[in-house]
Amino acid sequence: MRCVIARYPFDLTKSEVEQSMRGIKPEDVVGVSVTIGRRTYPVMQVGEVITRQDRRDFTAGEVRRALVRLGFTCHEAPPAPSVDLPAPWETTATPWT
Repeated sequence: MRCVIARYPFDLTKSEVEQSMRGIKPEDVVGVSVTIGRRTYPVMQVGEVITRQDRRDFTAGEVRRALVRLGFTCHEAPPAPSVDLPAPWETTATPWT
């Protein structure tokens, strides 16, 4: 399938993407991710591998569209962990110590 990523056309197939990602350790997922085989990769990592371009040259949306068209399952960014901060009056430290 012909896909355009970072203004460059690529002829990609699902099996070629799977073969390219074989043996590559997934980075920590921070944004949009894609499931390839039994692993979940950040789409930017996959884009870098399949296009051989720097990640700054393309967007996650471009790679995600291409991967969805190829039949991969993409996932939204995981929700940010909530941080429970104590209220100012609940702190044990006093300002004058």
